[in-house]
Amino acid sequence: MSTEHPVRVATAADVPAVKAVTDAAYHPYIARIGVVPQPMEADHAANVAAGLVHVTGEPEVVGLVVVEARPDHLFLDSIAVHPDAHGQGVGRTLLAFVDDHARSLGLPEIRLYTNALMWENQKIYPRYGYEVVERRVDGPYDRIHYRKHVRP
Repeated sequence: MSTEHPVRVATAADVPAVKAVTDAAYHPYIARIGVVPQPMEADHAANVAAGLVHVTGEPEVVGLVVVEARPDHLFLDSIAVHPDAHGQGVGRTLLAFVDDHARSLGLPEIRLYTNALMWENQKIYPRYGYEVVERRVDGPYDRIHYRKHVRP
């Protein structure tokens, strides 16, 4: 994991920053997909209280992941990098953290999904070892589901 962008568990004091970074990262997609992306509607305080949110950036939070351990995988619910921090390795650091976290929990794979109209993600995830599992419509969301096997 990168020491340039250390990742830590979010605290209650981080909730406003978690919301701000999530909103900044996902807001540009509203017009494209025609609905508010689900991470923008998440209960950030509840996710932080449950220990699901990990952040990076000091003194300002610039990126975060929301992950949940499930019986047979780690679910990557959301990854968000503030647009001002693009190109600085923050996303790469967060994805490496997710790999390490799954490994530390003894989970054999990571799963995630992205909206089919967020085509940038369809280029990014395969570069980090994710493979497409299926495409499925969930309510108003047309999603592409991915998985990545984690090596011990």
